[in-house]
Amino acid sequence: MSESTLHDPTEPDTGAVGESRGRVLNLLRSAADPVGVREIAEETGLHSNTVRFHLDTLVGEGLAERSSEALGRPGRPRAVYSAVATRTTADRRSYQLLAHMLTGLATETLDHPAQSASATGEAWGRYLADTPSPAQRLTAEESISRLSRVLDDAGFDPGPVESDSAPVIPLRHCPFLELAEEHRDIVCSLHLGLMRGALKEVRAPLRVDRLEPFAAPSLCTAHLARTEGRPVNGAA
Repeated sequence: MSESTLHDPTEPDTGAVGESRGRVLNLLRSAADPVGVREIAEETGLHSNTVRFHLDTLVGEGLAERSSEALGRPGRPRAVYSAVATRTTADRRSYQLLAHMLTGLATETLDHPAQSASATGEAWGRYLADTPSPAQRLTAEESISRLSRVLDDAGFDPGPVESDSAPVIPLRHCPFLELAEEHRDIVCSLHLGLMRGALKEVRAPLRVDRLEPFAAPSLCTAHLARTEGRPVNGAA
């Protein structure tokens, strides 16, 4: 499904946050009844943690709502989700305002806001990554593929790797561009931590050496390097 098919003139443009989240939202809109994480993961082919991340974001943006399914039997009811009718532009501005306020609060109150943002990003990167089995050793190519999946699901629109010896991933869209322009240290540190956490979780033979914000208009670049003691090419 192309991103161009996701936009309805009566709804906010979901393409700006990536095709995967749009697929989740479209599934909610087409479902006759509220659906759970497992059904969405099976239908979309996304990892369950990624589905939860998208659902939490959609709920936060007012595009979906969470409820508890009545089971009619003892036990904890599972969470199910359904799409919400149209939101107004004012609602979206309020969400952006909240993000600016919280980012500003972090800048003013934390002793080392960039370090804290990096640690938070790393924790989320580990959570969102598709963890390999204990016996599986990923190659550099496979590791980059899993990292790119996390980045795409988060809305960064990663491009093809530009070099084999010193891989560079072009990030063609920043989902938090307005925040990054005002609070670059925090936002970019958060993104850097996200990528580092994802690669650590998959036990990649690569690490993110640095993130170059705004390497070109509407483009950031993630520069990868070999992890000490691990070969980059071929089997890890």
